Order: sequence, then structure tokens, then C-alpha cells
Amino acid sequence: MICSTLRRVGHVHIYLVRKASGVSKGHHQQTVGSRPAASEFAARGASGNVLELLGKSYPQDNYSNLSRKVLSRVGRNLHNQQHHPLWLIKERVKEHFYQQYVGRFGTPLFSVYDDLSPVVTTWQNFDSLLIPADHPSRKKGDNYYVNGTHMLRAHTSAHQWDLLRAGLDAFLVVGDVYRRDQIDSQHYPVFHQLEGVRLFSKHELFTGIKDGESLQLFQQSYRSAYKQETHTMEATKLVEFDLKQTLTRLVTHLFGDAGAQDQIGWAFGLGLERLAMILYDIPDIRLFWSEDERFLKQFRVSDINQKVKFQPLSKYPAVINDISFWLPSENYTENDFYDLVRTTGGDLVEKVELIDKFEHPKTHKTSHCYRITYRHMERTLSQREVRRVHQAVQEAAVQLLGVEGRF
Repeated sequence: MICSTLRRVGHVHIYLVRKASGVSKGHHQQTVGSRPAASEFAARGASGNVLELLGKSYPQDNYSNLSRKVLSRVGRNLHNQQHHPLWLIKERVKEHFYQQYVGRFGTPLFSVYDDLSPVVTTWQNFDSLLIPADHPSRKKGDNYYVNGTHMLRAHTSAHQWDLLRAGLDAFLVVGDVYRRDQIDSQHYPVFHQLEGVRLFSKHELFTGIKDGESLQLFQQSYRSAYKQETHTMEATKLVEFDLKQTLTRLVTHLFGDAGAQDQIGWAFGLGLERLAMILYDIPDIRLFWSEDERFLKQFRVSDINQKVKFQPLSKYPAVINDISFWLPSENYTENDFYDLVRTTGGDLVEKVELIDKFEHPKTHKTSHCYRITYRHMERTLSQREVRRVHQAVQEAAVQLLGVEGRF
């Protein structure tokens, strides 16, 4: 896929896209086999080691930075677990698109792909979207790399080029995506995206428009392997209107009234957790991974459109501990520390805040102080239990990040 225009509306990314040339029409269905459970092996860049993941082997190198915590989530596919809140959102979106957008022969216009492997090549995740080699989004500190050539997808857009290349012109992609990020009730290293793509031929876009046969998709301008001609104003406005109408209908359905050689189109992306947290009043993103029956049974409904208001589990008290250390002279990033805390403390960690920075006036060494909030979602934690976890975080920070403890 080649992005000609990019705009951002809230959390929705809107693209005008074209497919690569030489495309032949393909089938809208795909058969995907079952997946094995994720390995518990922690890939920490030890060259010569091999990681077994989803039935395939990947050699490790100095780019490998997967943790046991993240690997334990690969293959869980919460969006495909029946009656899970993320599954409910996905099914409601599918139902809407199947009912509202029908092809010429009465079949759904949009095909759905919700079981594509989260392990993709760096070319799929970045280059196919024309993300430059020096773009900051490629940073090792922001992504989970299997090795130098493979990674856990950072967005479902990693599959757009392949699906467009297969000849699809209207599809939804749903899946788990992985990003190294901060720690709070709204962020988790694994979350789920749903995105849609629709392409229009000249005939499809201008049918029904007065004097439409004289309108063009592109202006007469320069085309290269990396950039198509400029879209005409008429084509752009019609595509924008179609996307706005599509998203307005989808939001109304969920919340109630409240590029190709000869094609042009749009793409949008939505976070399933964000939608579910709003629709069902779920306060903490960690809850989506809970296996507590008190949580799961609330979403076992006979009708996917049935209103559900999450009833909070008992609010157990938080236990708070601070950690401070001198940073190493180089190669330290906050996301490395967040990932270490998440890996060591697991879902006991509710939040991590950087509460103080200090630079020594003589040595010019920098110190960070973080406040870590521990809270179990299903029981009361003891200070003794948390102290053991917090000490493990301290030791791991010294050993793996090269910091000098001030504890």
C-alpha cells in the first residue's frame, strides 16, 4: 500500500491509498490453521539462540527484545474468545458492516481477517507503509523485535499491502498489536486494533454524480514508484464524505444516536479496548486479561448488542513503593524500564510514574525516581508480598539496565 495523503481525526487515521500495480483479483476468504501456545522463552538478544513462536523458529540477534510477559500474550487472541468484551465489540462491528455494505450479488462487501499472525517482517510493518528507514517509530525502544527482520506487529496496517496485493478492495483486519509504552490504566504492551480499508474505481466513485463520466481520480502530474499523481479535489471530497459517513454510521450503531493504479480509497483504525472501556465502563485495561469469572460472566449475553454495564470487582487497596537510581551514561530509555517493571511485576503493577529527575551539579549524572503503584485486581496485596516484587525490580534494573541504585 502507498499512502498518498494522511490526516488524523481523533484516534482514527485516515489514508487515501492506492495498491501496487500488477494486481489480480483474489478471493475474499482465507483459511488459517490453529496456533500453538506462545513459548515462555524470554528473547533478550542472545545471538545463536532460537525462539519457537506460533509454530515457527526465529534466530535471535542483538535486535531481539521480547520478554516472557509479552510472549505469554501471543496467541491468546482475546478478540476471538467468545463472549469476551473485545469479541463482542468485534462482532458488533462485523454485523454492522455485513448488514450495511452488501456487494452486487447480495454477499457482504467487506471481508474480515481476524486470525493473521502477529509476527510480521519489518518490511511489512514499516516499508510497505513507506515509513522511512530513519523514522523514530522504528526505534527498538518502542517496538518488540523478534530479530532484525521480524517483529510483533505494531499495527494491523502491517497486513494492508499483502491484502491489497491479493486484489481485495474492501476489508476489515482485527488483531493484537504490540508496543513498548508507559504503564497506567489506559496502556498495556498488548492491545487490539480493528481497521477497515475501502478502494473505489473511477466508475464506483463517480456513479450517480452529475457529469461524473468527465471526472478523473488523478490530476496530470508526476508519478513515481513512491508517489502517485495528486488526487483531484472532486475525488478527494467524495472519498472523505464516504469515510465520514461510514464512521458516523458505525459510531451510531455502537453508541446509539449520539491506492491502486486506477483506484482511490480510505483506511481507518480503531482500538478495541478504547471502545470497550467506553461502552462497558471498564476502568482498567488490565481487566481484559483477567480470567476471574466475576469479570467474564458479565459479558455472557445472548445478544451481542445487549447493553452491558461493568460491575466493578471489589476495589482492593493499592501498595505504593518508589525506586530511584542513577542512569547509565548511554543506552537508557524509559520504555526499557517500563518493560522491565511489567515483566517483573506482571499485572500486579497498576501504574508507573516518573516523579523526579535530578542532575548532580558536579558529576552531571542524572537520577530518576519512579513511583510504582501495585494493586491486585482480585485480592488484597500485603506489603511483604509487594516488597519481594519491588526488590526483584530493583535487582533487575541494576543487572539488565546498568543503572546504579539509590535504594
